[in-house]
Amino acid sequence: MSTEGTRLGAAQAWVLALTSLGSFMVVLDLLVVATALTAIRQDLGASLQDLEWTVNAYTLSFAVLIMTATVLGDRFGRRRLYAAGLTLFALASAGCALAPNAGVLIAARLVQGAGAATVMPLALALLNQAFPTQRRGWALGVYGSVTGFAAVLGPILGGAVTQGLGWQWIFWLNVPIALGAVPLVFARIEESFGPPGALDPRGLLLVAGAALGVVWALVRGNAAGWGSPEILVSLVAGIGLAGAFVAWEVRAPAPMIPMRLFRSRAFSAGNVGIFCVNAALAGAIFLMTQLQQVAFGEGPLQAGLRLLPWGVVPVLLAPWAGSLADRIGVRRLVVAGLVLEAAGLAWLALVTAPGVAYVLLIAPMALVGVGFTIAIPALTKSVTSLTPPADLGKASGTYTTMRQLGGAFGVAILGATFAAAGSYASPQSFTSGFVPALGVAAAIAAAGAIAGALLPAGVAPKVTAAGRDREPAA
Repeated sequence: MSTEGTRLGAAQAWVLALTSLGSFMVVLDLLVVATALTAIRQDLGASLQDLEWTVNAYTLSFAVLIMTATVLGDRFGRRRLYAAGLTLFALASAGCALAPNAGVLIAARLVQGAGAATVMPLALALLNQAFPTQRRGWALGVYGSVTGFAAVLGPILGGAVTQGLGWQWIFWLNVPIALGAVPLVFARIEESFGPPGALDPRGLLLVAGAALGVVWALVRGNAAGWGSPEILVSLVAGIGLAGAFVAWEVRAPAPMIPMRLFRSRAFSAGNVGIFCVNAALAGAIFLMTQLQQVAFGEGPLQAGLRLLPWGVVPVLLAPWAGSLADRIGVRRLVVAGLVLEAAGLAWLALVTAPGVAYVLLIAPMALVGVGFTIAIPALTKSVTSLTPPADLGKASGTYTTMRQLGGAFGVAILGATFAAAGSYASPQSFTSGFVPALGVAAAIAAAGAIAGALLPAGVAPKVTAAGRDREPAA
């Protein structure tokens, strides 16, 4: 018995390590480019529009293709598709590093995002499959700390590597790591499948079109104008296709996303909550990195290093936060975490001014870190642990899509708020836009807290086959 338990523990450790590694690279590459854009512009002669699409091509393909990868993983094997995603990510990273011009770089980033869309949701599905419910909160806490740290490490690593080796190396570093992980995935992770059934090509096209329409509008809104025909048509098309997707999935013989899952308060509120967490966090990181450079005169590496309070807190607290979710329930942690995130962002907005001492920013940044660190594992548990096992892949894909769409929304709406009140002309003009933008981020986090209050009470509500929550006995 002891030998069996040890073997099970070792197998779980490998799953946790390999899924965290893949997700670490995926999240890292969401932000690692930020501090390398100036070098890319100078080396490739890229325009401002080229630089925007260097960032956005990755996010767009990531968000749009997550559900497709999830369905394929359920049908053909989650381990097999996870390894394929790592391989595609590595090859696309090499393409980015070898790009002779901005157009090739943008195309390679688009493919890299497709690899990321394959890796991220299947990592979460494999992790949930490997850990029983009573240990899943701890595992998700470790996983969340790794991915959360990657989000903050991105600008730091991007600045350090660009400064020391050249911008191409932010992509080259992915290649041996991703390719080296592939044989370990096949050797150390057991294969798992979702429920058997045919693919839903109409659903795939509808959800891809809906996501593309909405994300395109969010990404392009500042450049094209929020009232421009391009943005209005994109939004209307995205919303219309989303409605068509729901209508189709309700009657589809083999739906990509069983609509009954949304009858669960835990599933619905958890997805809204992760959208708000990531919208507030991604938008704030996007502006904080620039604040350090434009308003405070720091270099790229120094600007990234000043975000460390957001990176250290997840490493210290996430495993504890995940275990706490197992003991006291997700609702209290989600609400508390999002309230703390909102309070920290509002505090940052209040104290930020040209020439403000960095020490005055540390406490509010740490408070934001505590907030999202305790909220994210609880939100993940609310969506995945309360879902029937056969639907784990679909639930994980939906959750990851909402998380990435939240990040795109946050960067877009905070960028629009910044542009309406400030500019890059001077430290004063930058902070004039930064302050209201952080206020919007705080409001988004507060909205997430309201959604969190709708989560079922108790330690582990159950989900029936029909998808409704059943509260635990008092």
